[in-house]
Amino acid sequence: MERHSRSANRASREWVVYDEYSPCPYLPGQIARMPLRLPVEPLSREALSQRLEAGDRRQGALLYRPRCPGCQACQAIRIPVHAFVPNRTQRRTFRRGEALLETRIGPPVADLERVRLYNRHKIERRLLRADGLIDRALYEEFLVETCAETFELSYWLDGKLVGVAITDRAADALSAVYCYYDPAYPRLSLGTYSILKQLALCREWNLRYLYLGLYVEGCPTMAYKSQFFPHERLIHGRWRYFDRLREN
Repeated sequence: MERHSRSANRASREWVVYDEYSPCPYLPGQIARMPLRLPVEPLSREALSQRLEAGDRRQGALLYRPRCPGCQACQAIRIPVHAFVPNRTQRRTFRRGEALLETRIGPPVADLERVRLYNRHKIERRLLRADGLIDRALYEEFLVETCAETFELSYWLDGKLVGVAITDRAADALSAVYCYYDPAYPRLSLGTYSILKQLALCREWNLRYLYLGLYVEGCPTMAYKSQFFPHERLIHGRWRYFDRLREN
C-alpha cells in the first residue's frame, strides 16, 4: 500500500509495511496501534524536521506514530534548546560526565561489544520483553539501519564503552532515537548525561529542539523525560509548553 505522507512534505512517498493491533508496550491492559511506514527515499534534514514536528518517531528504517483506539496517552516530547535551564542535579551530572567520560561521535556500529552492552542494559534494568535478547543482526536492523542522517554518540570511561546514544540530525533539531548504558555506574547517571550532551550539541550547532521520543504519563520507564524544563508535548495535534510541571 503506497501513499503520500500526511506530514508537511507532500512530495515524499511511503509504504505502510505493518498496521495491526497489539498489546500496548507502555500501559498494561491497553491496545496499541502503531503503523510502520517505510519512506521510499532517505529523508533529508528538512523532511525529518517535518516528521518530528508532526509526531513521528524512527525505528530502524521505519517511521511510526501512535494511532491507538481509545487512547492518546502517548505524547511526543521535545526540549526547546535555548530555553532549557538545568536544575542543580543536572548541572552536577553534566560536570561529572564531562570530567570523567570521553565522547566519540561517528556512524552507528554493530559489534559484539555494543550488542553485549545493549543486552546487559536490558537485563539489569528489567526492560526485556517477550522477544528477549538481540543478536548482532537484530541490533543492526534496530539501531544501525536508518532512513535519516544518523550518528552515534559513544561514551567511554577509562577506555571502556559504557554508553551509546543513537541520534538523528534534522534541519532544526536532534532526535534522541535510543540510548543504552552500563548500569554498573549509577553515579554517572548516564541516561541523564546523554540527554544533556545532546542538548550541548544542539546549542553548538544552533538547533532549536531536542526530541526525546514519546512520553506516557504513568509509565515509570518514561518518567525521566518530563524532568527537563521547559519542555513541550504534542497533545491533540498541538505542541503545549510545560515549565516546572505547569502547562501553558
